[in-house]
Amino acid sequence: MTTGTRPRTTVLLTGFEPFDSQSTNPSWSAVQEVRRTWAGSDEDIHVLELPVDFASVDTVLTDVLETLRPDVVICVGQAGGASAVRLERVAINVDDARIPDNQGWQPVDEPIVPGGPAAYFSTLPIKAAVAELGRLGIPAVVSQTAGTYTCNHVFYRLMHELERSGSDVRGGFVHVPFAPEQAVGTEFPSMAVDTMARGVATVLAMTLSTSVDARIVGGSLQ
Repeated sequence: MTTGTRPRTTVLLTGFEPFDSQSTNPSWSAVQEVRRTWAGSDEDIHVLELPVDFASVDTVLTDVLETLRPDVVICVGQAGGASAVRLERVAINVDDARIPDNQGWQPVDEPIVPGGPAAYFSTLPIKAAVAELGRLGIPAVVSQTAGTYTCNHVFYRLMHELERSGSDVRGGFVHVPFAPEQAVGTEFPSMAVDTMARGVATVLAMTLSTSVDARIVGGSLQ
């Protein structure tokens, strides 16, 4: 008699390259740290640095989804000015760039997917994860908007591809604050990269262990 082995879970974590004259992007640093320190034995952790480029990021993302066929996808981006890890609830079907991307393109009021749904919701257990992050002493909130720049673009495109493929892959987006070196000489809050990484790792752990999200307050008045 032979015993089967449980299939390993394939996880994709993405971060972004630097943009807007910054020399670093803590989202990429954080996901690399998660891969380096992940203690789970049943997961294969893959990381990918995405370009801040509206024209090419779709192909980069869809190619890795088709090649890797992950079970969980958590995309991470930088939210300068944030003071907490922000678990995004919804991605909307619009690009409206306040600044040009790294190739100089600045779309205004353009659909990400022409004819696509107005919005997609995260399928990560965002409220359960926020509660666990709070228990661990890591500032975290449910965020009601991922903006209208490349972070929201990637979030929407990810959820669109997962919906289109009919897969049960769980996916969503997390924003992290500036790293301390980015906030020097400014009034912006920051967070140590290792704290961000623990935050992202906690979101991943909760996703792996939580099938139904917690029903707790996570809304806002604004």
